Amino acid sequence: MTTSASTPSSSDSLAALRAAMHAANVQACLVPSADPHLSEYLPDYWQLRPWLTGFSGSVGTVVVTQDFAGLWVDSRYWVQAEAELAGTDVSLMKIGVATDPAHTNWLAEQLAEGATVAVDGRALGLAAREALLALLKPRGIALKLDLDLPGQCWPERPPLPTAAVRDLPVEIAGASRQDKLARVREAMLEQGAQWHLISTLDDVAWLLNLRGSDVSFNPVFLSHVLIGLTDAQLFVLPGKVDAALISKLAEAQVYVRPYDMVAQVLAELPERDTLLFDPARTTCALIDRLRTRTVRNMNPSTFFKSQKTAFELNHVRRVMEQDGAALCSFFAWLEQAIACSDATPLNELMIDERLLALRAEQPGFVSRSFGTISAFNANGAMPHYRPTQASHAQIKGDGLLLIDSGAQYLGGTTDITRVVPVGTPTEPQKDDYTAVLKAMIALSRLKFPRGVASPMLDAVARAPLWDRLAEYGHGTGHGVGYYLNVHEGPQVISYRAAPAPHTAMQPGMITSNEPGLYRPGRWGIRIENLVCNQSAGESEFGEFLEFETLTLCPIDMTCIQVSQLRDDEIAWLNAYHQEVCRRLAPRLSGEGLAWLLQRTRPLTR
Repeated sequence: MTTSASTPSSSDSLAALRAAMHAANVQACLVPSADPHLSEYLPDYWQLRPWLTGFSGSVGTVVVTQDFAGLWVDSRYWVQAEAELAGTDVSLMKIGVATDPAHTNWLAEQLAEGATVAVDGRALGLAAREALLALLKPRGIALKLDLDLPGQCWPERPPLPTAAVRDLPVEIAGASRQDKLARVREAMLEQGAQWHLISTLDDVAWLLNLRGSDVSFNPVFLSHVLIGLTDAQLFVLPGKVDAALISKLAEAQVYVRPYDMVAQVLAELPERDTLLFDPARTTCALIDRLRTRTVRNMNPSTFFKSQKTAFELNHVRRVMEQDGAALCSFFAWLEQAIACSDATPLNELMIDERLLALRAEQPGFVSRSFGTISAFNANGAMPHYRPTQASHAQIKGDGLLLIDSGAQYLGGTTDITRVVPVGTPTEPQKDDYTAVLKAMIALSRLKFPRGVASPMLDAVARAPLWDRLAEYGHGTGHGVGYYLNVHEGPQVISYRAAPAPHTAMQPGMITSNEPGLYRPGRWGIRIENLVCNQSAGESEFGEFLEFETLTLCPIDMTCIQVSQLRDDEIAWLNAYHQEVCRRLAPRLSGEGLAWLLQRTRPLTR
């Protein structure tokens, strides 16, 4: 990360924060990766961590004392964090490594009795606070939630976003906001609640058929919704909803209120009433003033939006064809660009530029769905690497190029990873590539009982890698929204997640299938398709589901060690490529079509 006069170095930021901590008599400051909506991706106003440490990854927790600063990240970010923190006063703390305690344990172990930890309660979830207090309170350490010390020290903190909120027509949404509110109210009544607070941005957007652009790549906007039994209140920043949309919302008895009034309105709810809220998705600052009785449970809308309707899935399938056509044109270009790279240099940044241009030609294109990962050789070993103007690689010589990209369209969200060889791949690279492909195929072909906890499926994908004594640090699958966040729940395919009831696999859920294998300093491999839960039939043992593969794009076959694939795995790959060709060929011509036909020929021994 480069610095300038307008962007202080991490040492300057830490010095300013420590001075503010001293003035407030605070011994430690906790900076979570969060905002008042506990979002994964944050608007610029809440990007405190990169300003404070220089680490540009999307997730990480910071703890600062007068003589220590630490950044806690999981294995997806270890290589990146080590590079970006080099030369700073910030220590890398590796989540999941026995020698590095969790930040909660570190605070409890390192602070003296009578110390105070400050954290902004507007960005701390209730569940997170309970975990902190369970460790700090017995040791006589206080938690102070009404201070935003890093924010006070950030002289050029960006403003809150002001972009307009957009109406999503029912012709795209598939169901009216009135119908969606009615479903949520039924769930409220089943739980004995007269009120329901929703703070998660994608839930709000789904529920009210609205979209925004307050968070990069995710079509959401800063807001809260308080749902009553007859009407609802949308708390949003002034000026973001125009008069025409205010009137349309009022027709559904949804009334627009100022964003900063939500805590006050919650505090004024009748004591005899009951409020439903999700403790993992609601911050302390909103709940601490409540007088009402409460029911703590996951937002009903989280389940509803995860189970895509037949209407939504038809739109998604069309979007996958559009995205696949753009990708074929891109890979045809890339193949030529690699061949001519000696005369015309090729670098990682050019990948994103070309992908964006080709996707933008497709009907209904809105934006990327996340920052494109184009990573050559050693950069591919960092699962969340992103090239920048200040730091990127030339694509030349021999190696592997990993490209993880996606787009937002009016009818769906895409996310795909492919790896292509540059020059001549080595035998170890082919071995790794084949193992990852076997893992992806294993999960793609799986049948499983309806309602099985999604984390339980993870071992199926990992088995071909475990068989080679290999492992990867990220999850195998995350939920994907319908023209919404590229990461959504409640399902997650990862053995590190608890197999709780809310992770049950249900029809219509769209999930990524993305096993990987990473060799630090050498290369990384990940192959990713999006899949959807569909009925596989019923038997005396109940209903079963299987995956429909939604993503349409050839998988590179030049890196495959064919001798290591079973006949049934080759049959799956050939059937997939046959379907890709059938669906995409009518949308292509010229070099893109020629590339598709070449890359979907049957694989033989």
